[in-house]
Amino acid sequence: MRAPGNPRRGQGSQTAFSGILQLQHTRHQAHPFYPESHPMATTPKARPEQGEAREHQVRTIFSEIAPRYDLLNHVLSLNIDRRWRRRAVDRLGLPSGTGRAPGRGGAEDVPTPASPRILDACAGTYDLSLELVRRKGFQGRVVASDFARPMLVEGKKKLEGTPVSPVTGDTLRLPFPDAAFDGAMVAFGLRNLADLDRGLREFARVLRPGSRLVILEFTTPPNPLIRGGYHFYFHHILPRIGRIVSGHPWAYTYLPESVKEFPGPDGLEARIRAAGFAGVEWEFVSLGIAAIHTAVR
Repeated sequence: MRAPGNPRRGQGSQTAFSGILQLQHTRHQAHPFYPESHPMATTPKARPEQGEAREHQVRTIFSEIAPRYDLLNHVLSLNIDRRWRRRAVDRLGLPSGTGRAPGRGGAEDVPTPASPRILDACAGTYDLSLELVRRKGFQGRVVASDFARPMLVEGKKKLEGTPVSPVTGDTLRLPFPDAAFDGAMVAFGLRNLADLDRGLREFARVLRPGSRLVILEFTTPPNPLIRGGYHFYFHHILPRIGRIVSGHPWAYTYLPESVKEFPGPDGLEARIRAAGFAGVEWEFVSLGIAAIHTAVR
C-alpha cells in the first residue's frame, strides 16, 4: 500500500495521496485478518507477543472487540478518556492556526497551512479525529488510519458530514508519501506496535519539517499510593468488566500487560528523539495514569 517511490510533497505527492484516499470508497473485500464474521479467539494469549506475532495478536484483538469498543472505553475509564483526548488535541495546537502548543518551554512557533492535513494513526473508531474536527476554526482534514479495518467500519457511522477520511493502514508501513502531513497524533496505539522505533520513524517520514506529533498513552503513576490503586484496578477489575461486556476472553487482560512492558515517559522521550524529532516535551494527566508527549519534526 505504500505509494510508489515515496514521492516528496508536491504535485506527485498530492496525486499519490489522492489515490490513497480513494481506498475509503472501495467495497470491503474478504481478507484473512478481516473476515466477514469475527469469531472470538479461543486461546487466552494475553501476554504481548513479539514481531509479526504481535501484529497478528493486536489486529485480532481489535477486530474482535470493535462492536463494544466505544462503550468499554468510556465505561472502563469513567469517561476520563474524553478529557485526555481534549488535552491531546490542545497540544497539537492547530485550531489557532499555528503549530505551537503550550508546554514547558523549548517549542517554537511553526507556521501551519490554513487547511492542515492531520494524521490520526491507530485511529480506531475516530474519537481523537472527531475531537479535532469539531473544534471551532478547524478547516483542515484528518486522515484516520488503522490496520484493524473492523474498527474503522464500526466507527464510520460517526463520520457523516465530517472532514475525516478513513484509510486501512499499518503504522509500521504508513501508506502515505513523505512529508504528507501538517501534524500527527496517536492515542493509546503506540504501545501496541510490534516495533516502536520503526513506528516513530514512520511518523517522522510522513510529517513535514516543523510539524508536530502528539502521543497520548497509558503509563504507570509515579506516586506509590496512586500506583497501588491503579494496579489493582488495571489487573483485577478492568479485565473482569472488559471480559463480561465485550465477551472476549483475554483482550482486557492484554491491556495492562501491554502497558507494563511499554517505556516510561522519559524512556519514550529518548526514543522519540532518536527517531528524528526535536523539542520533545511530556506531561502526566490524571495523576500519572497517562502521559502526553509532544515533539516537532
